[in-house]
Amino acid sequence: MTQAKPGPAGPQSPEGAAGELPSTALLQRMQELHPKSIDLSLGRIERLLGALGSPEQKLAPVVHVAGTNGKGSVIAILKAMLEAAGMRVHTLTSPHLVHFHERIGLAGDSGTAPIAEKYLVDVLKRAMAANGKEPITYFEITTAAAFLAFAETPADFVLLETGLGGRLDATNVVERPRLTIITPVSIDHTRFLGKTIAAVAGEKAGILKPGIACVVAPQVREALDQIEERAADLGSPLLVAGRDWDAYEQHGRLVYQTPHELLDLPLPKLIGRHQIDNAATAITAAQEILPRHDIEAALAAGLSTAHWPARLDLLPAGTLHAHVHPETEIWLDGGHNPAAAEVLARTMAELEERVPRPLHLICGMMANKDADAFFHAFQGLAQWAGTLPIPGERNCFDGASLADTARANGIEAQAASDLAEALELSQAAASEPVRILICGSLYLAGHVLESHATESGGAQATGTTG
Repeated sequence: MTQAKPGPAGPQSPEGAAGELPSTALLQRMQELHPKSIDLSLGRIERLLGALGSPEQKLAPVVHVAGTNGKGSVIAILKAMLEAAGMRVHTLTSPHLVHFHERIGLAGDSGTAPIAEKYLVDVLKRAMAANGKEPITYFEITTAAAFLAFAETPADFVLLETGLGGRLDATNVVERPRLTIITPVSIDHTRFLGKTIAAVAGEKAGILKPGIACVVAPQVREALDQIEERAADLGSPLLVAGRDWDAYEQHGRLVYQTPHELLDLPLPKLIGRHQIDNAATAITAAQEILPRHDIEAALAAGLSTAHWPARLDLLPAGTLHAHVHPETEIWLDGGHNPAAAEVLARTMAELEERVPRPLHLICGMMANKDADAFFHAFQGLAQWAGTLPIPGERNCFDGASLADTARANGIEAQAASDLAEALELSQAAASEPVRILICGSLYLAGHVLESHATESGGAQATGTTG
């Protein structure tokens, strides 16, 4: 356990009066420190961490997580399991949905919570002072600030999510993690990671360390080949899905098995068949890092309580529902690449089998995403799509071009100027209650959560960062 002085964790929403938070201005200044928003390298953050006294070397045991999809869900479930076992857990995830504070989760007496505004300002200012006028990316300097907070706040584990890739990601400065995890790898961020699954997997496998075990979630063959090759070079033991462990749903329960044991556990609270794989990945990790005696109760508790906002969230009644039929369901997911779209379409098809109703998409996407492949996954399933620009994002598709792409994939579509209009167009396009899936971007998901005031009062809660 880290023995440094404790730093305060914050409440679910940053405290302070109305208006711009002090941290917001600091974060905006940090975005101007480097001409490129993404510039994969370890040299700059290694220099900055050295100037800060190397906080990355003073962390509680680290679980380092890379992959294309499922990283956040795996971290959410693993965090819940660790906390159920009495562990104190820090988390680093990205991007945030509503407030930056969500990215840095600090262990506290009541569990992991977003970093408090005052403490966030403190670590950001120290990181900026140590960096001086040297170039550094936004993600690098905020990662360094997070490491400061983690090093100064007692915890038993740090769950660390890569921002992009793995080999040259700013989080990959931890030399001896306790465990690494690679979630399913697919095509995304081709400009930085490569245009083939093998190339992307090679970058993700860059988090492997000599002699350190890695839990490998279900992978396509090309990805697994790259991971196994890297592991063999480093002498990293692998725990591979389908070989060393497996999981499936049976009679409303999650069955987890290895060559040596079989566990009968509750299904994860997170919705979707893909969450079985994410849950099993977390179970395998938990069994590697927790004492094996009496662990089953913690695994079960974690599965039953873990929540990860904007991942197939069924929004409770609130302000957005005023624009649609009273019985219309509004689902929210931040999925934005073809693999995520396939998972979403599969889950929506399963819901359709149980409770039939027309599926409408409301979609906004960043311009560097494969919108054609995304909509292709919903061919024959979605009856209508409303498309819109993402508020506050300059580099996103406009509604008209996204609508053209949806129509090219056989989905009737209309462009909208904003979320409210998209919901109203959905209502006008159907004479009955429908199932709406808002998707295509985590940035859009954050806007939805910020806009959706629930009947209990206030914006829809985003939960902790884990």
